[in-house]
Amino acid sequence: MSQALSLYRRLVTLPGGRWLYGRLICFKAPYFATIAPRFVALEPGRCAVDIRDRRRVHNHIGTVHAIALCNAAELTAGMMTDVTIPSRMRWIPRSMAVEYLAKAKGTLRAEATPVSAAAEATSGYAWPVNVSVRNAASEEVFRARIDMWVSPRKDA
Repeated sequence: MSQALSLYRRLVTLPGGRWLYGRLICFKAPYFATIAPRFVALEPGRCAVDIRDRRRVHNHIGTVHAIALCNAAELTAGMMTDVTIPSRMRWIPRSMAVEYLAKAKGTLRAEATPVSAAAEATSGYAWPVNVSVRNAASEEVFRARIDMWVSPRKDA
């Protein structure tokens, strides 16, 4: 089990554990703090994160900025990948294709799921991850496909 998943499972049972987990992830990767993520689910094959609609993530028309949505997509895809791929493998985002479907307002939930099963391999391979961002009414406002480059760890 990955360290990220082990820590999540320990913290989620505590009061404020989801908030603390999000802060710890943001400490490790500071740019994600711009969206103040709140982890809702983290398990092999799925990660869901909520981001609040607040001025800090707004664009000039008062909706959640496109890059904040991309940030949430990369975070959820990365964390889902980290807890899903075999422990002897590592990952890095390689490319991202996005679609903006509607104005993003209110609390939003980004959810990442893999397109296929992850495999242990002796060489690197592209592993696609789908991310859907929905508003409180469950309307999809944004979607992304992120290709993760999965390869054997150098130290494995």
